[in-house]
Amino acid sequence: MADTTTVARPYARAAFEVARDSDSLQRWSDFLNMLSAVVQDPQMVAVLDNPDLGADTKGEAVLEVCADSASDDETRNFIRTLAENRRLPLLPKITAVFEHLRAEAEKTVAAEVISARKLTKAQEEEISSALAKRLDRRVEIRNTVDSSLLGGAIIRAGDLVIDGSARGKLHKLAVAMGQ
Repeated sequence: MADTTTVARPYARAAFEVARDSDSLQRWSDFLNMLSAVVQDPQMVAVLDNPDLGADTKGEAVLEVCADSASDDETRNFIRTLAENRRLPLLPKITAVFEHLRAEAEKTVAAEVISARKLTKAQEEEISSALAKRLDRRVEIRNTVDSSLLGGAIIRAGDLVIDGSARGKLHKLAVAMGQ
């Protein structure tokens, strides 16, 4: 069986190209995120996993739930194509690939900053500015508080991980001392 990301990629690219060409990346992003939530709902999972229902019926079930968001031909056709090819359960992967393509096109990166206390606006701006210079991208900071860190922060932005936490520094010291 092929990797689900590999199978999802062509659908995500197609959605991305339609969204980019129609200057509607945000609308498609919202649409795909909503679709992902719908297909992960336990009631919809039961419908999609039902072998007695045909692809058309499954597609129409998703369209019915998403009627407000899938109001144009492009979005409705996208859902129908996924249904015909039995790819509706792949929507979370399709959405993730789409978001990656969007971030690349917009030169943005989401950075998670895990800190012992909530960051101030000034701290967020300082971290965002430093990461923007390093990554050559616009950085969107999401702060998560983890009181077990004692102090400092851990920053995750794409593949980059910077552990500046007190716990991380103590671990590095212990490793250096052979503990």
